[in-house]
Amino acid sequence: MDERTALGLVGDRLPAAGDDAAVVDGQVLTTDMLHDRTDFPAGTTRYTAGWRAVGASLSDVAAMGADATAAVAVYAAPAFDETELADFLDGASDVCEAVGAEYVGGDLDGHQEFTVATTALGETDDPVLRSGATPGDAVCVTGTLGRSGAALRLFERGDRERDDGERSEGDKRGETERSNADRSDRERANDLFQFEPRVAAGRALAEHATAMMDSSDGLARSLHQLAEASDCGFAVESPLPIDEAVDEVATDPDDRLELGAFFGEDFELVCTVPSEAFPAVRDRSPVAITRIGTVVESDITLDGDLLPDRGFTHGE
Repeated sequence: MDERTALGLVGDRLPAAGDDAAVVDGQVLTTDMLHDRTDFPAGTTRYTAGWRAVGASLSDVAAMGADATAAVAVYAAPAFDETELADFLDGASDVCEAVGAEYVGGDLDGHQEFTVATTALGETDDPVLRSGATPGDAVCVTGTLGRSGAALRLFERGDRERDDGERSEGDKRGETERSNADRSDRERANDLFQFEPRVAAGRALAEHATAMMDSSDGLARSLHQLAEASDCGFAVESPLPIDEAVDEVATDPDDRLELGAFFGEDFELVCTVPSEAFPAVRDRSPVAITRIGTVVESDITLDGDLLPDRGFTHGE
């Protein structure tokens, strides 16, 4: 059973689990698990891991149009290193502070692989679900796409340059230059990984949004999930708001689109709003919101061509 089939089984058994977060008496509740093998490339700092892990759950709160209130995390590792743990706590606390929430602790456990399980809480009297998109609505996305894909390329480039430096026994100046390049790539990759959960944008959108989710699985897959929940289609048009960092690492236009539309893990909001409300929503949002298309009766297309249902999948 793959991840999507498993999620379908959970959704069939637990209807409240069908959106980015569950809603219970005005509270929204969500949980996520991240671990080394699939979520933290070599070079990811513990500060970034804390920020990103807790931020992933806060992003689900944002996707419901809710205010974020608090988060907790389970931190599991082969050993407890004081500096690594302190850095993790700083990252987790800082991402909460960035969205007006509080990091209030969690649990510690031993594990053969560094693993984090996070839970975030929020509040709203009128959650935005995935199921309300209507033909004629504008399809929108916050921020820019492809940051995480670009970060992964920079992590990989830094790792290769480090390995080349370790193998080389040439002049010391060359080794220093490789070390500086490695550090620069990794620092930039960590910066890209420290996304800001779109809680404030979600609140700005909540009054008008007819459907919304975050783009953790990628733009293309998010559109397919929204279409399934709302029984509709989307006609999306270029240009997509792809982050400038992608242009540095992409090998060609197809690779640029791959990183921007399919890679995932960007944690932007993908939503639909009545077309006439889009200007007001755009003006109220604290981050850029781009209209990328229109809700239609069926099919999901990009510039008239069918957009494949591909994106991030855990375990791949």
